[in-house]
Amino acid sequence: MQKFSVVIAGKHYTSISLEEEFYRQLNILALEQHRPINDLITEVDKTRTIPNLSSALRLYVLRTLLQKLEEKEELSD
Repeated sequence: MQKFSVVIAGKHYTSISLEEEFYRQLNILALEQHRPINDLITEVDKTRTIPNLSSALRLYVLRTLLQKLEEKEELSD
């Protein structure tokens, strides 16, 4: 687990604790969406329903990757 410094909404500096694999996937997802990782984290922060941002980010990564897998399976059917 590592701490990463992030900026939420362009003004709120904070740190998140994530496994490197989750942080790497967040970066990949941000690149795929053509936006900075801080923008993606800001969106997750605004829409999260759980109090812990790091947990919300892990769930975002998991849900997004599961959705991609489901879409890939649907295309192969």
